[in-house]
Amino acid sequence: MRYLRKIFSLKKKLLFFLFLTTYVASAQTVRKYSNEFMNIGVDAAAFGMSNAVVASTNDVNSGYWNPAGLVGLEDRQLSLMHASYFANIANYDYAAFAMPLDKQSVVALSVIRFGVDDILNTTQLIDEQGNIDYNRISLFSTADYGVTFSYARELPLDGLNVGVNAKVIRRIIGDFASSWGFGLDAGIQFNSGNWKFGVMARDITTTFNAWSIDEEQFATISNAVEGQNQELPETTEITIPKLQVGIAKEFEFHFDYILLAEADLNFRFAQTNDIISTEFASIDPALGLQFKYIDMIFVRAGMGNFQNIQQLDGSDSVGFQPNIGVGFKYKGIQIDYALTDIGDQSAALYSNVFSVKLDWSIFR
Repeated sequence: MRYLRKIFSLKKKLLFFLFLTTYVASAQTVRKYSNEFMNIGVDAAAFGMSNAVVASTNDVNSGYWNPAGLVGLEDRQLSLMHASYFANIANYDYAAFAMPLDKQSVVALSVIRFGVDDILNTTQLIDEQGNIDYNRISLFSTADYGVTFSYARELPLDGLNVGVNAKVIRRIIGDFASSWGFGLDAGIQFNSGNWKFGVMARDITTTFNAWSIDEEQFATISNAVEGQNQELPETTEITIPKLQVGIAKEFEFHFDYILLAEADLNFRFAQTNDIISTEFASIDPALGLQFKYIDMIFVRAGMGNFQNIQQLDGSDSVGFQPNIGVGFKYKGIQIDYALTDIGDQSAALYSNVFSVKLDWSIFR
């Protein structure tokens, strides 16, 4: 019995630690990595190119990558994606819909969910008399939701497009805590011949998250760590802006073969482990290639997440994440696949990402 109590005591401490690391990260400061689930990315086609699509994106998924690219739509489009994270512990889901309003403007709506479900809550496993009661075990989920409303419009200058996003962030940690957040993005694209240029500014107003916490529920976790009196953390979180700049070019061979090459620079205004890092900003480059045959068959490859990694012997090395992908399109239905370590350049196992895009032209 004493051995079992030690095990469940460790489980309580682990649950308390997971809660604090998730919630205290939302303390009243400007965070380097706040709302990071919104930076993972969407669409297997983009993952296959290591997310180097800011300048070339021109479909329903542009609502995420660069809303200015939405003006490339000729008809309504729907996109769906599912991926697993952390060895299938977490689920990452995405859905988006876009429709032209007229010949110059487009609107879109996208939803992202990143969550871990059916987490065991063993904080009440042992009753006041010290008896273990398995009926006191409950389940809870922790999930992050991002809802984005996008608007894009062509400007009078030929080839110049602009777009804006309004984001609503909802984060839930069981019955313990939850938050609401709001932010804005803005993007620009300029196309000239086979050249494409793009700029995407994320969280330009510093996305604001306000947390609320159930003090009674928090007490059940904090009391799990015996001998410690845990205080409630602060409840305001601010996400710093990010900037993405991209340039792309299409190379056409014998009309049926087209190669798209893009290079992006991702700026984060904080000092990180990115390959270029200063106190003012850090820069992470990304390179992507897409080979297209008669707008039906796609083969993709890319490199991104260039990071300075410290080895066990104290020396530094540069790590990066290679991605590959393929796609098939037929009469308005496009299916894409990417082999990628989602959002992480570590030694973790690579993930399989599938996405589907439906163009309303199929119904014509």
